[in-house]
Amino acid sequence: MEEGGGRRVVAVGAGLAGLGAAQRLRGHGSLRLLEAAARAGGRVCTRPFASGLVEMGAHWIHGPSPGNPVFCLATHYSLLGPEAAREENQQLEAGGHPPLPSVTYSSSGRALNTQAVSKAHNLFDTLLTSARAFRGSEEPPAPSVGQYLRAEIARRVPALGGGKEDACRLQLAILATCLKLECCISGTHSMDLVALEPFGEYVSLPGLDCTFPGGYSSLPDHMLSALPEGTVLLNKAVRTIRWRGSFREEGDDTRDFPVQVECEDGDTFLADHVIITVPLGFLKEHHQHFFQPPLPEKKAEAIRRLGFGTNNKIFLEFEQPFWEPQQQLLEVVWEDESPLEEPSADLEANWFKKLIGFLVLQPPEQHGHVLCGFIAGKESEYMETLSDAEVLDTMTSVLRTLTGNPCLPAPRSVLRSRWHSAPYTRGSYSYVAIGSSGDDIDVLAQPLPEDPEDPRPLQLLFAGEATHRTFYSTTHGALLSGWREAERLNQLFEAPSPAPQL
Repeated sequence: MEEGGGRRVVAVGAGLAGLGAAQRLRGHGSLRLLEAAARAGGRVCTRPFASGLVEMGAHWIHGPSPGNPVFCLATHYSLLGPEAAREENQQLEAGGHPPLPSVTYSSSGRALNTQAVSKAHNLFDTLLTSARAFRGSEEPPAPSVGQYLRAEIARRVPALGGGKEDACRLQLAILATCLKLECCISGTHSMDLVALEPFGEYVSLPGLDCTFPGGYSSLPDHMLSALPEGTVLLNKAVRTIRWRGSFREEGDDTRDFPVQVECEDGDTFLADHVIITVPLGFLKEHHQHFFQPPLPEKKAEAIRRLGFGTNNKIFLEFEQPFWEPQQQLLEVVWEDESPLEEPSADLEANWFKKLIGFLVLQPPEQHGHVLCGFIAGKESEYMETLSDAEVLDTMTSVLRTLTGNPCLPAPRSVLRSRWHSAPYTRGSYSYVAIGSSGDDIDVLAQPLPEDPEDPRPLQLLFAGEATHRTFYSTTHGALLSGWREAERLNQLFEAPSPAPQL
């Protein structure tokens, strides 16, 4: 198990960050990954549904190109289809956005004119690009991305829709959907919560976003099977991490460890180094009690300030498709909405209006006839509290309204994610909130103790998507952060041990 005196490392969480750290760690004595759930992978979670597989969590490789470690690892394990490997697909700049909608349904039960839809999307994309330009600005024009976008839209109202009132109202309604889509991408309830100045720090990699033919979970599964047996312990929720201590194994007085990890089931693990890869949502809720002594105020402050929201999916299986075979994305527009008006706060009556539309899972030979709806924020969290039957009924009536077909058959089954209710996740992914900055991400990533001269360095290390300053919210950010912390320890292990203090 342990070569005499080798450093003991424990990682908390077996998502891509924890598995990535385990993959890269060298020169340690022993390594254990403690995972609260009954499976590895974290927010990568593939499930069977209809006649195929669906992604409850991470869906795409965002920017599948040589600079993306998830793409490289997936290619190394031969997990991707031939499309993803095509050189020209790796050079496309999609900017983390799905394709333009194939069809846009409106609440008046008609498909909207594609020119009107493209016009609104193009305007929104232009404004969103301009929102990334305030990095380092002393006085950004607004505190949040949402406020900035709304002010820019308001300035253009006189010209929207060629000055015709109906056409203008429709442009505003489509722009409202664009904002909701941006909430899904940023994992937030409202773009008013996303800070404007650091917004441009997030980096989009080139490449046409692609999926895993055998499911995203095939990636963590391969990473897991490459580790020595017994490295990962499942159903091992951690209750408390005691650091800056002096802990000894029973019957062994020769060695003491600075960290003790205590699990919910009473098991304890002693370690020289613990890599914490739990989601920011979990840290927000539990950091005060999870660490003894508590984290330094600076790090606790960063945890409080950074944003962490919910983006959920609703999968609907149909007997027969009501959409055309080649359609990829069915967008939803509520004609009475505008980004310049406050959305309704009545979640019970209106939660479904936050839905941005449905992705058609392609190809149907593999998936069956399945739509995947995306919904973010408080409405998404409210949806988690409803029963499957309630969600299915609501989706049926929404689709009947949108298609203008009151006899549209109901979906035959439904499956949805519930990331906010997941006790060890508490949401989907991080964003840089107003009052916060990229510096908070770096503070969150800093190991403890803070004193570089501490005789027992790197007791606590931090990894996970929320600790990557330019790739937060992504699987590649998570993987790179795990590699980063493994390298930090590898460098320590290669350094000669300081002479004992006599």
